[in-house]
Amino acid sequence: MGDAPEPLRLVQDLVNTLDVESGADGLEAFVDAGVQLERVRELRELLRAVCMAHSGLDMPAGSVEILSERFASAPLVLAPDVEGAVALVPAPGLPPTELLFARVAAAVAASGKDWLRLKACASETCRWLYYDRSPAGRGRWCSMAVCGSRAKMRAYRARGNVSAVPPSEYAE
Repeated sequence: MGDAPEPLRLVQDLVNTLDVESGADGLEAFVDAGVQLERVRELRELLRAVCMAHSGLDMPAGSVEILSERFASAPLVLAPDVEGAVALVPAPGLPPTELLFARVAAAVAASGKDWLRLKACASETCRWLYYDRSPAGRGRWCSMAVCGSRAKMRAYRARGNVSAVPPSEYAE
């Protein structure tokens, strides 16, 4: 698990400007001047919702349609390079907010199937975006040492496997 490859790093870094557990929001330090913060916060949560679906979690109703509308406001153009390759890039002259939306849309478009491996942690108190590098692509937590361990312990306790007598009192 961990950092996404380019170009998805932009999406991961944008969504991870909010620490769901603590509520700390680093969006203002992440974006350029002139960006409409409320619109970017909405985009951030739409991207988180899609990445939750990548993790097998339910996506809030209407998220796909709203995200499609936001990307439609941020046109992309094909830009050829000197070797004849082309890339999708933001159209020239976009205002700051639409420019960020277009950069995100271009990153998603350029990522191919890697996009499906960018996931939101299954922990409700985390939802951190991570890149699932597991061979089968079935990772659920940003970290097995933290969120995965907590989830497994909750499941263990829910099954009633917790002894009323601490293990240290067994020895005698």
